[in-house]
Amino acid sequence: MAATAATSALFSVASPSPGPSAKTSGKLGGMPASVDTRGIKSKSSSASSGGLQVRANAQAPPKVNGTKVGVMEGLKSEDEMTSSPPPRTFINQLPDWSMLLAAITTVFLAAEKQWMMLDWKPKRPDMLIDPFGLGRIVQDGLVFRQNFSIRSYEIGADRTASIETVMNHLQETALNHVKSAGLLGDGFGSTPEMCKRNLIWVVTKMHLVVDRYPTWGDVVQVDTWVAASGKNGMRRDWLLRDCKTGDILTRASSLWVMMNKETRKLSKIPDEVRAEIGIYFVDSPPVVDEDGRKLPKLDDKTADSIRTGLTVSQWLFACESS
Repeated sequence: MAATAATSALFSVASPSPGPSAKTSGKLGGMPASVDTRGIKSKSSSASSGGLQVRANAQAPPKVNGTKVGVMEGLKSEDEMTSSPPPRTFINQLPDWSMLLAAITTVFLAAEKQWMMLDWKPKRPDMLIDPFGLGRIVQDGLVFRQNFSIRSYEIGADRTASIETVMNHLQETALNHVKSAGLLGDGFGSTPEMCKRNLIWVVTKMHLVVDRYPTWGDVVQVDTWVAASGKNGMRRDWLLRDCKTGDILTRASSLWVMMNKETRKLSKIPDEVRAEIGIYFVDSPPVVDEDGRKLPKLDDKTADSIRTGLTVSQWLFACESS
């Protein structure tokens, strides 16, 4: 009897003589409408017909995975299960707005980070944005200006720049001046017309006055320009300043002449070369007063100390050769 009741609770049992008033449910395919899932009770239309009466207790578990469920939950009709999804329109094809907003925010933050990196500013106000550039021509194209930062390997035991460092800055600005003016040929500071004639520049005299040597980390500004010196000479002046204070650190003036690099003889300035460099001459006195004193000649007897094995740089070798 118990097995029969359990079977009747799960499957519909056809009555041998269903009454005309019996109704079925469209969702369960033939289950009488009078059946209660919590307690199945079938009644005939007439109490005296002697129809089969079945009573069973069929209860579903109250929870599945922590969620309350019922026996009939989750059951759908065949029409609902086979229904097609709604047609795709422009609205339901758009991405999720939250995802789109997150993507836009990510792109904006990345762009802001890159912009802040490009808009870098030095921590020290005395440091320039481009202290290691090749310089520029100022003052109506007549003066060349370049900045240098004193590095640790350019200082001596007293933590100040050596005279060699100062001389290297003078040489570098002189060559960059010629290069920025568009006059640099294939030679060492020679113009195109000088290269055609195998001419080079040599230094015959140089006078430096150092008021103070810069220290490690200082940024110095070097200004240089050229002027005529006699008929066959050229004068180049330098002025070194402290970029932070504006104080003058070093003044330098030099005299240059031309030499034929094959014959090693001095040469006059050709008219073609003078036309190249003449437009850059400045009509101004030298920054260092001319000193007519001559340096005494040194030899093994008059020198205080002697050091051998030194290599003279290229631009000073020309002076020694003259």
